[in-house]
Amino acid sequence: MSGSHDVILAIDAGTSGTRAATVSVDGEVGCLHYEALTVEAPRPGVVEQDADVLLDRTLAACRETIGRARDEGRRIVALALATQRATSVLWDRSTGRALAPAMVWQDTRYAAELDHLGARWDERLMAEAGRPTGGRSPYYWAVRQIRESDAVAGAFSRGRLGFGTVDTWLLWQLTAGRTYVTTPTNATSAGAYVLAGHRYCTDWLEAVAFPADLLPELRQDADDLGRTDPALLGIDVPILASLGDQHAGAIGLGCLHRGQAMCIHGTGSFVDLITGPDRPMRPGLHRGTTAMCARRQDGTTHYAVESFVPTTGSALAWLCDRLGWFEDAAALCRAASEAADTGGVAFLPALTGMRVPAMQPKARASLSGLSMATSRAQVARAVLEGIAHSVATCVEADEAVAGVAVDELIVGGGLSGSDDLLQMQADLAGVPIRRKRDTARASLRGAAFLAGSSGLMWGGIPVLKPTEGGDEVFAPRLDRQTRDAQRALWHARVRAELNHADLCGQMEPSPT
Repeated sequence: MSGSHDVILAIDAGTSGTRAATVSVDGEVGCLHYEALTVEAPRPGVVEQDADVLLDRTLAACRETIGRARDEGRRIVALALATQRATSVLWDRSTGRALAPAMVWQDTRYAAELDHLGARWDERLMAEAGRPTGGRSPYYWAVRQIRESDAVAGAFSRGRLGFGTVDTWLLWQLTAGRTYVTTPTNATSAGAYVLAGHRYCTDWLEAVAFPADLLPELRQDADDLGRTDPALLGIDVPILASLGDQHAGAIGLGCLHRGQAMCIHGTGSFVDLITGPDRPMRPGLHRGTTAMCARRQDGTTHYAVESFVPTTGSALAWLCDRLGWFEDAAALCRAASEAADTGGVAFLPALTGMRVPAMQPKARASLSGLSMATSRAQVARAVLEGIAHSVATCVEADEAVAGVAVDELIVGGGLSGSDDLLQMQADLAGVPIRRKRDTARASLRGAAFLAGSSGLMWGGIPVLKPTEGGDEVFAPRLDRQTRDAQRALWHARVRAELNHADLCGQMEPSPT
């Protein structure tokens, strides 16, 4: 077991920014440093990020944290990594630099082609991999880049091409031995991981012509993933965990067992329902609700069901930064609290398409119900209510697929700081919402908990006991009849947008 000054260096490489911090044996997150990142959307459906900048900002965050830990007399004994999932990188393994902009997990540029393939593959993929072809595929994207990018094609022909999601990219860069691996919580989001077999779905990869020799080796989320390169970070420690940020957040919030559910508000809003070692009962019931690995350790997989709204936090950023309607997200939330109701205004946060209740990448966001009497505060409140409705839809879908009821929803992430949003979520989902303290650091804490859970720091995954008065609970206030009426109106708006998107799709030529 560790000494009192031993800590784990945890990294959370997210979409909007990357963080590094130390986590001690009592779960304290310290020496935190944050580096912001940007995402580009040069045309509809395309969402990209500079992988080299992501790497540089991650290194900068780590070096700052390592320096502060050293100054405070803390000894780093291991590294743990949490990353955004399904964002994909192609790089030159000779130069170590990216060859194309990374495809972010929100990207839907190949949705039409993948939908065409889905007619044959979706049923099988849902059964084996827990998800359909979907609106994006890292493997399909990589194949297209090899065909269309001279730089990528050149590296591939010379045997120098590297491919992987952000976990693979960072592990390869951080390790002295250039570890080229991925882990189940990341691979499952990429869409070709056989949940029951801890292996790749090779038939699907062959169908999209993905080169098998580019596949990173599959490891566990808690595993020996190599040692850090001392020339890069100045420390030589083992990397003992690498997992998707959402799953790290679940561990950090104590969502470990069957029936526990969690909602993390970040760039998008994700709702995960843990099913434990038992796989979900009805995979494939909803195409936008996926079965996945919640964590794999010691040869055992724990499963979860997940639905998400791709653009919630990013929708607020769009309203504030791109349109300039509010100074920032906090100002929008303050404005929302000034309105007693929305005045009939409704916001559908589908800026990059819709996943629940139906998978429709061509769906678009809408702001409706405006009148001459509409106030700025009512628009702000409608934006939060649209997010709350979308989260309630995710809860309904997760319960249906898992065959497990949600008794309570633990929330975290940036938007969870809004009391108004959480009360709306409780009212519309009909379940209590629990906001835990320090949820913004849950993914850092969870990654470290997993890395240190095999005896290095703890004898198992720890669960922090809440301090007195530490959690805030938002109980539903709406009666069943009112809630059902509001949900019915919301579903009608969603159906209208889905019908419109379907009609638009029928007017486009089929991919050849």
